[in-house]
Amino acid sequence: MLTALSIAGSDPTGGAGLQLDLQVFRAHGVHGMGVVSALTVQDTAKVHRVLPAFPNVVLEQIRALVRDVRPGAVKLGMLATDDVAGAVELGLAELLAPSPGAAPPPLVIDPVLAASDGTPLLERRAQPTLGRLIARATLVTPNLPEAAALAGCDVSSESGAAEAGRRLLSDFGAGACLVKGGHRDGPPHDLLVTREGDGLHVERLEGARIEGPPVHGTGCALASAVAARLVRGDGLRDAVIAARSFVREAIRRAEAPGRGARLLVFS
Repeated sequence: MLTALSIAGSDPTGGAGLQLDLQVFRAHGVHGMGVVSALTVQDTAKVHRVLPAFPNVVLEQIRALVRDVRPGAVKLGMLATDDVAGAVELGLAELLAPSPGAAPPPLVIDPVLAASDGTPLLERRAQPTLGRLIARATLVTPNLPEAAALAGCDVSSESGAAEAGRRLLSDFGAGACLVKGGHRDGPPHDLLVTREGDGLHVERLEGARIEGPPVHGTGCALASAVAARLVRGDGLRDAVIAARSFVREAIRRAEAPGRGARLLVFS
């Protein structure tokens, strides 16, 4: 059985967060496992309230699970507070530690700092803990505001976004970074920053904007799709390319069951 673990917040709409991650894993033929980092009160229009899970319960969930089932990949989403992020760091420490004959599973981090409506989803004081988790990441997938906040760069230009991606590798220690360009005016090109020999390589991945009302959960879906592709044996670049195509098609199919944003639809 191919397995992947999502540690993320609960979204009652099923359009983002833990519920969406599990849908994406299943769409890729991967059994999804989940640890809840926070409960949210939200609908398709707005996040009304965030209630972080008890950190010790988060820690116990992770430890009990990974002692029994070793996930093929781990995806991190919203962590809400520094205490929860610290519990996640502690809970994953043994799993992600290199050991003879057993490479740690890939770790994909979607560094969720705020909801689309601007609601904060991570305490500012949690950023150092998030930084230590990023240092263990196979891939981190910030959007432009997240890249700017984490790397301290002006990302209004493509060169600035590329520099933010480089810093997430050189300063934070991430294995690779995908800076998502959807918040920029014009074509939403993404930048994939990887290690190449002793240097860093930046590749522009062309994108085309799909017109229509806002869509919920695209960042969650992309990161979890990459994690699922890695479980299935894809190399990192191939996993990113496949995940972008998967999300693009889901956006084209998106529908609005409520009064707010459209939700992704998977074929």
